[in-house]
Amino acid sequence: MCGAVRYEVADAFSYAMNCHCAKCRQTTGSAFKPMGGIETDQLRIVEGPDNLLIFGKGLAKDIHCRTCGSLLYSLVRDGEYVHVPLGTLVDDPTIRPTHHIFVGSKAPWFEITDNLPQFDGFD
Repeated sequence: MCGAVRYEVADAFSYAMNCHCAKCRQTTGSAFKPMGGIETDQLRIVEGPDNLLIFGKGLAKDIHCRTCGSLLYSLVRDGEYVHVPLGTLVDDPTIRPTHHIFVGSKAPWFEITDNLPQFDGFD
C-alpha cells in the first residue's frame, strides 16, 4: 500500500481460491482472502527487503510491510509455495479463484453468492 516494499511475481499461479478462515479474515480485515498459490522461487522482493515484518513460526509465515502493515504474501506448504493476495497485484492475473476454503468458519455476516465449490476446510 505504501510502496516501501515491492515484489515481482510471475503470472504463473498454480491455483487460486478464496480463504474464509479466521486468520485470513483477521490479517486482511475482510470477509475472505482471494489468493493465488505459486512456487516460492517465482516471487522476488525488488524493493525494501529490510522492511519485511514476519509473523509465524517454522515454515508457515505471513509477510507484511513493516511500514504500513499490509499483507504481502504468506509462506505455506513447508516453504515451497507462497499465497499471494490477489488484491496486492498491480496487473490483473490470468487465474481466477476456483473454490472457497474454510467455509465452515466463514464470517456469519457474509453470504457467498457465487457458484464456486465450497469446502468446510482445506480441500
